Amino acid sequence: MAVKVERPAPTRVAAFGGRVRSPVPGTSRFRMHDPVIVPTGRAGPGMCRGLLLSGPVPNRGPPGRLTDEEPTRGGPISVEPRVNEQIRAREVRLVGPEGEQVGIVPLERALQLAADVDLDLVEVAPMARPPVCKLMDFGKFKYESALKAREARRNQQQTVIKEMKLRPKIDPHDYETKKGHVVRFLKAGDKVKVTIMFRGREQSRPELGYRLLRRLESEITELGYVESAPKQDGRNMIMVLAPHRAVKASAVAATASRGGPRERTAEEPADAVAAESTATSESAAAGETGMTADTNGQ
Repeated sequence: MAVKVERPAPTRVAAFGGRVRSPVPGTSRFRMHDPVIVPTGRAGPGMCRGLLLSGPVPNRGPPGRLTDEEPTRGGPISVEPRVNEQIRAREVRLVGPEGEQVGIVPLERALQLAADVDLDLVEVAPMARPPVCKLMDFGKFKYESALKAREARRNQQQTVIKEMKLRPKIDPHDYETKKGHVVRFLKAGDKVKVTIMFRGREQSRPELGYRLLRRLESEITELGYVESAPKQDGRNMIMVLAPHRAVKASAVAATASRGGPRERTAEEPADAVAAESTATSESAAAGETGMTADTNGQ
């Protein structure tokens, strides 16, 4: 009588890119055979079931890139105040064009008052309850705000750090020249980063650089002070000097007095400044012509 021997099913041990091992009956050995690979463009049974359960996949572009089907949520963020019909509150605290308090009125009433005096209703305090709105000429308000911001940027003093490099055994004449540059930088209102560079065996004597920096500090005391004490940074020793407030204020005033072409104010038309610049140029040209004529006469 023949006995039917059931062979165990193959056990998949390797993934794609390798060979699958299946046990040989009656032995502890495995034989290798090629895995069953799903053809390209087709999904396996498990993946098909997952796709059916999850529904259609939207057509999305690469991560971080927006397509036509993916508009930005909420749109761009506006930093300007709400004006007229953009205001969403039902009641507002109204302020007149001269700063007088009108009181809490419905939005429709505030819009009507703005239309009567040919002004705009601008929401100046949106976080208040109720929000505060003011009657003003919004175009003129934006223009004056831009002028003030430009004037503030022009008068703002930029902090610049200059650097001066010295050697521990610097020549006395070179030291005086370098110190003159440091004095000039401090008078201009700039900070100065003084670097002592060590080479070779000089690195074993950091007291030479420390002594040189302290000497420089004592000689510029009237113009500035030590903002960052001397410290070792690799093969260099660094100290930062900053000007005193009075010196910096005088430098800012001198820079403002030497300013470029004058900017027009809100009440002054642009033609006035242009005419003034043209007259100045013509007078300078006339002066040069006169000097040339005198030279030729001589």
